[in-house]
Amino acid sequence: MVSARKDDSLRLLIRADAAAAIGTGHIMRCLALAQAWQSEGGMVTFLMADAAPALAARIKAEGFSVIHHPHPDGSAADSIHTVAVAQTLGTERVVVDGYHFGAAYQQQLKAAGLKVLFIDDNGHADYYAADWVLNQNIHAHPELYSHREPYTQLLLGTRFALLRKEFWPWRGWQRQIAPVARKILVTLGGGDPDNVTLKVMQALQQVTVPDLEVVVVVGGSNPHFETLQAAADTASIKFDLCRNVSNMPELMAWADVGIISGGSICWEAFFMGLPVVSIITADNQLQLVKRLQENQALHNLGWHDYLNPKQIASVLIELCSSQDPREFQSRKNSSVVSGFGAHETASCLFGNHLNSRARSEKAKL
Repeated sequence: MVSARKDDSLRLLIRADAAAAIGTGHIMRCLALAQAWQSEGGMVTFLMADAAPALAARIKAEGFSVIHHPHPDGSAADSIHTVAVAQTLGTERVVVDGYHFGAAYQQQLKAAGLKVLFIDDNGHADYYAADWVLNQNIHAHPELYSHREPYTQLLLGTRFALLRKEFWPWRGWQRQIAPVARKILVTLGGGDPDNVTLKVMQALQQVTVPDLEVVVVVGGSNPHFETLQAAADTASIKFDLCRNVSNMPELMAWADVGIISGGSICWEAFFMGLPVVSIITADNQLQLVKRLQENQALHNLGWHDYLNPKQIASVLIELCSSQDPREFQSRKNSSVVSGFGAHETASCLFGNHLNSRARSEKAKL
């Protein structure tokens, strides 16, 4: 068990960003890791550039510190500032998450004597010098990281899927599949710069399912909230538009079907056994969604640019009225993600066995 004493060995610095263009996924999965370490007495500081005030406020409300970073581009100046902050805090462990961080960034942090966890999705860096590389996706494999240091440890697959603490009490929950799906959850990323959410709302007004209920969740980085609210106010069906929610597990448990983007939220939906329709909203989602489609884990509608509301509505009508496909998807996916990934990662990062809380909770299942 990790000691709860507040010493420098328990300090963690997380370098990640959130914005309309990149969404909030990097921050939210880092938040899960921070929560797991905090549960064993650790202290965490987030170093972020251009964080939305609401997102920064949520992180602070969780008991973490937030420091503004003036260099959001993964440059040499960025790494120099990150090293300086780590040294000021007295921490030797840094988590880095974002596509703008590459090989040079890792090497500069390592040259300063830091221990680095690099969170990755598709092997985007030319070389990996981090102490640990975490890829929580189903398509993760060692060949993505063949160019790495001999000491670099790979943490690959959904065993390490980072779920926030609000999901932890739902381990072992069993979903009941409704004969007709009438409750729809829409959540297409924390940013959604292309406003795909509006297109989905237009599609849902064409879904001929009686008594349809829709909850639309947008993140703090979404620049279209007022437009979406106006659309909800004048819609032919009732939309419950929510922003910066902290009760995502409850919403996923309530819903019969989720309409989601192809990012980390897939693992949250799978953990909750929620049948999902996925819309690709960014290049970095292609590989994951393709593999999940091959595994019959979701219904992939493809790139949002090539979709119109009528096409989306047609797929939803069929899925809502078909219980068996939803049952199959729910049962198949609910076993993919254990919910212990954040604790597993924290244990690897700090060189100890699975922490006491995770062991205790596993023993109860």
